[in-house]
Amino acid sequence: MTQAKGPLAGLKVLEFAGIGPGPHVAMLLADLGAEVVRIDRPGAGVSNPVVERARHRLALDLKSDEGKAAVRAAARHADVLIEGFRPGVMERLGLGPEVLLADNPRLVYARMTGWGQDGPLAQAAGHDINYIAITGALAAIGRAGELPIPPQNLVGDFGGGSMYCAFGIMAALYERERSGRGQVVDAAIVDGATSLMSFFFGVRQVPHLTTARGKGMLGGAAHFYRCFVCADGKEIALGAIEPQFYAELLRRSGAPEELAEGQMNPANWDAYAERLAALFKTRTRDEWCALLEGTDACFAPVLELEEAREHPHMKARGTYVEHEGLWHTAPAPRFSRTPGAVRGSADDGAEVVARWASEAG
Repeated sequence: MTQAKGPLAGLKVLEFAGIGPGPHVAMLLADLGAEVVRIDRPGAGVSNPVVERARHRLALDLKSDEGKAAVRAAARHADVLIEGFRPGVMERLGLGPEVLLADNPRLVYARMTGWGQDGPLAQAAGHDINYIAITGALAAIGRAGELPIPPQNLVGDFGGGSMYCAFGIMAALYERERSGRGQVVDAAIVDGATSLMSFFFGVRQVPHLTTARGKGMLGGAAHFYRCFVCADGKEIALGAIEPQFYAELLRRSGAPEELAEGQMNPANWDAYAERLAALFKTRTRDEWCALLEGTDACFAPVLELEEAREHPHMKARGTYVEHEGLWHTAPAPRFSRTPGAVRGSADDGAEVVARWASEAG
C-alpha cells in the first residue's frame, strides 16, 4: 500500500467487515489517512473495491478462541472500532464494548445499525427503504398520487447512516482529547435520517415547503425546481428558486413572458411546467447546456455515472481518480495542507496490528 497521508494519518481503526454504511464509514476515514485494519471472514473476497479500498485485511474466525483473542489484542491499541452487526452479536462473541473498553479505555466503539441499539425494532432485519420509511423521508419522495420512490440507498445507508457515524466518531475523538476516555457511538440510520429531516420540521407552516408527496417546492412540484426532457430524450435539472435566478432562467431560455408573474403561487406550477416542458423539447441537452450552464439560471444536465466522470467541472476538480485500473471517487472533503488520497488494499492486517503493539511499547 502507498503511504497514508491526510488529516487522520496515525489514527488506528479496526473495522469488522459488513455491507452498506459500515464499510463506507471506514472508507471515509481511510481516505483521510486513517490506518484501517479490516477483520474479514476466512475466505472472504472483495465485494466492492471502491468502498473497500485502503484496507489492511486480516482474516479471522470470530467464533474461535484464537480469533477472539486476536481481536482483543488489536483493539487494545486501536483508536476506533467500527461494527455493524445486530445488537448483541458482539456481546455474544465476547467482544462487546464492556470488554473492549475495559481493555482499552480510550477506544471509540462505533456501532452502525439501521434501527439502533435499543427499541422495539432493534432486533428486526431491515434495509435502507425500511429505515427511511418510518422517518417521514420516504413518504416525501415521488409524484403525487403514486407510490413513494426509493432514492437508491443514499438517504438512509449513507446520508443518515455512514455520514452520521463518521461524524459521531470524530466528535468522540475530540471529546477524548479532554477526558482521555473513549465511549460507544450508537449510530442508527433512523436517527440520522430523522436529523436530515430537521429543515422540514422547522418549516411545517410554510405551504410551498410541504413534504406532502409531489406537492412541495423542493419535491418536484414547482416548475422552477424539477427536471425536464430535451429534444434528444436527455434530461436537465432546474433549481431557480430566488427571484433573480428565476428571472435569469426565463431571460436566457426565452421562456414565455407570462411565466414571470406568480412564481411562488402553487396554483400556477402545473401550467407553467407544461410551458417549460414544451420549451425544453425544442433543443437538445447539449444546446441547453451551451445556453444555461455556468450562469445564474441554476441549471445542470442530468448525467449518468459515466457521463458525470467526463463532465468538465468534475474533471477539473479531480472528483474521480483512476487507481490500479479502476475509477474511484476522490476523497472528500478536501484539505489545504493535509489532503487525503485513494490507496489500495493489502492482506497485511496481521503485520499492521503487530506494529501497533510494538509502537505502544
